[in-house]
Amino acid sequence: MLRTIKPKNARSKRALQAREPKEVEDSRTAIFVKGTHTGEKVTAVMKELMALKRPNAISFSKKNPVRPFEDVSSLEFWAQKNDASLFIVGQSTKKRPDGMVFIRMYDNRALDMCEVGVDNWVSMNDFKTPKSTPGHKPLLHFASELFDTHPRFIQLKSMLMDFFNGEVIDSICLAGLEHVISISLAPTPKSLNSTTATDTLNASTPDALADASQLPKVHIRAYTVRLLASGTRTPRVELRPMGPSLDLSLRRNKEADPEMWKQAMKRPKLRKVDVEKGLGKRKKNLEVDEMGDLRGRIHVAKQDLDRLQTRKMKGLKAGRDVGEESDASEDEEHAPRKRRRGMSASA
Repeated sequence: MLRTIKPKNARSKRALQAREPKEVEDSRTAIFVKGTHTGEKVTAVMKELMALKRPNAISFSKKNPVRPFEDVSSLEFWAQKNDASLFIVGQSTKKRPDGMVFIRMYDNRALDMCEVGVDNWVSMNDFKTPKSTPGHKPLLHFASELFDTHPRFIQLKSMLMDFFNGEVIDSICLAGLEHVISISLAPTPKSLNSTTATDTLNASTPDALADASQLPKVHIRAYTVRLLASGTRTPRVELRPMGPSLDLSLRRNKEADPEMWKQAMKRPKLRKVDVEKGLGKRKKNLEVDEMGDLRGRIHVAKQDLDRLQTRKMKGLKAGRDVGEESDASEDEEHAPRKRRRGMSASA
């Protein structure tokens, strides 16, 4: 059990608040850990992935006796010390050669895991093409229906999106889109090549998920984007292979605990400052202007003037005719005026 740190001053309090859950999350930090025996292939692949993840990547150069599926205490300690939520552990054994384990953390605890095997790879240095700038957010492309139907590939898609995703942006500039990462699958077997609800339920059974060798391989390709003149306002887009090129096969996995998953998907309450900035769910009739001020629009129902409460005056009393009002006014005109007090008769 990790100890709870109580802030002693304002500086440490701000540091702890920066690690609290946010409505708009920061870019996730990934830690690359080498096992007791990694191998040249896995070491090179981890370097290539770290180059795509920079600057939000931390590399542990020393070998560590880490077995994620058996004990995650070391990973939880590193996650707390480095404020990291993603791990990639490289391990090569005789039973599972050239393996990598993707691990997601929540609240400094292991959420879920997915192990893959590196079948083939091509380095960035083998592609004599321009490379993307480190830190730029890529465009992810998933080309298979299994990423939306099969639970194993749904988990892998979610992990890869968290791994390659950077800072949350409001708009996309074509000039800032430098590279594209395409994730596709090998030809789907006949047992999985269906989008009907019956076949989806059959694929979710433990027997269908137990044999990972029948699942298609995952192909990851990275391309640089080149914008050319097309004679119109929209440019012509060309993709050039940038590398790396990876062929992965799914192995073991560990699903997230339902209660922990529910907590991880829960959105924090918005503060007043965040609401004024226009973050979170947009409320009806509320908007933020260019100066950052929160403005609201109020709708008032139609008023009934017949029931309007006014000052009680004799002239506004109901039931008096116009004729009576005119006679009363004439009598008041011909009536003698009253003498003022304090004045003599001779005056």
